[in-house]
Amino acid sequence: MALPWLRLLDAALGMTDIARRVTRKEEPTQLAPGGGGPGGALEARLAGVVVAALKEAFDRDTRRLELERDQLEAERARAEQALRAELRRQAGEREIGRLRLLSGVAVVSWLATLFFSSQLLGGGAAARAALGVGWLLLLVALGASFTAQTTVSDRLTGDGEVTSGAAGAAAPWLIIAGLAVIGVAVLL
Repeated sequence: MALPWLRLLDAALGMTDIARRVTRKEEPTQLAPGGGGPGGALEARLAGVVVAALKEAFDRDTRRLELERDQLEAERARAEQALRAELRRQAGEREIGRLRLLSGVAVVSWLATLFFSSQLLGGGAAARAALGVGWLLLLVALGASFTAQTTVSDRLTGDGEVTSGAAGAAAPWLIIAGLAVIGVAVLL
């Protein structure tokens, strides 16, 4: 709440007018304010009191403004921290969604190749070995994806960067390599 400075100054001037009237009744010969008589001393003391009151009001207002500025700074810092936490959460959710998609691709690829395995198992030893290596790569990709999901969820609770690590980077390449090896097995 702001102080009504003009009303305070008007009240202070009104008090000096009252003081002048009182001193004029007591000393009708004194005409000039601040003269050498007792009325001048009273006015000087009254002016000192008014100045001290105004100084105290200004100091109080300055302290209040500093307090409000500090509160606004603290609120801004809390808002920035909340924004950073929200951005980290969103990045983590996107990364976990990507890793879940990779897990699904690895499982679907493995199941799809399982249907063709009867044709490949009837082939030569090289085709069977390639199929086994392809399946192994797909299962390792699935495990890497799960490991990366765990890493992301662990990093969401800390203050560091939200990444899936090496396992998350390797999972799509393992899927590609597994499907490529199975493709070679089909050609053999």
